[in-house]
Amino acid sequence: MSGILDLLNSPIGKQIISGVSNQTGQSTDKTSNLLSMAMPVLMGAMQRNASTPEGASGLLGALTGKHTGGILDNLGGLFDGGVDESVTNDGAGILGHILGSKQTAVENSLSQKSGIDAGSVGQILKVAAPILMGVLGKQASQNNVSDASGLSGLLGGMLGGGTGSKEQSLIETFLDADGDGSVLDDVAGMLLNSGKKKGGLGGLLGGLFGK
Repeated sequence: MSGILDLLNSPIGKQIISGVSNQTGQSTDKTSNLLSMAMPVLMGAMQRNASTPEGASGLLGALTGKHTGGILDNLGGLFDGGVDESVTNDGAGILGHILGSKQTAVENSLSQKSGIDAGSVGQILKVAAPILMGVLGKQASQNNVSDASGLSGLLGGMLGGGTGSKEQSLIETFLDADGDGSVLDDVAGMLLNSGKKKGGLGGLLGGLFGK
């Protein structure tokens, strides 16, 4: 199973980066850097949400219903002439669900780390979230995921795809560094302090990206 970082380095990933870049007027380099940080953060938040029966059920329902991966079949059409408002509205709903009250803090942290203004970060995430759900939906279908256990394996595999079990466990550890059960407090802190906390999520992700 390919991981989310492998996806961003693939031809379809380059198409996503280019399309999102054109949509927001940001450079492809900055957009690529932002998505490389943001996608694992969103995946980690989904993984935490899916750790409860209610969360797993809700995500499974979405992946077998609305988000089965069709969005990936026509990326050219998605970005041609600007992303449709229905897609960004869907993205806003996804972000609100998985990030909750921490959404602004996460966007601000990503903004400071990427050098992209927070407003543009928010717009990029609104486009990225439905695409990420589409990727998950397609993987869920291909792997016949139908229960919480299968969903957990799918998310874990994609979050750690291309990395060993050691790196995967580090990602899981640092998503909730202070053990309070709130991933996103720590995500924001790790992104901001990755230069200081080399063992943190930001430092780990920097290592994965070769930066």
